[in-house]
Amino acid sequence: MDNLIFFNPGDSIANFHDYDEAVRSAQIYRQNHVQAGHVLVVKGMESEKQFDIFLSDNEISHDNELGNSKPYKVSKKF
Repeated sequence: MDNLIFFNPGDSIANFHDYDEAVRSAQIYRQNHVQAGHVLVVKGMESEKQFDIFLSDNEISHDNELGNSKPYKVSKKF
């Protein structure tokens, strides 16, 4: 699963330099906080070594184009 998605970097739940740690944290966050929707681990387009966690509900589309958005590649979806 590798698709391009836009987020406001300020909406990131967490930021990691280790992919496995990002995945573990996303799983824990999903279990403890999210009843519906998905938690996404994404890789920034500028750095291969940086991973962020976002809620899928924070995705920026043409309907809600507010703020500064950056492209990310979805690496894992929970």
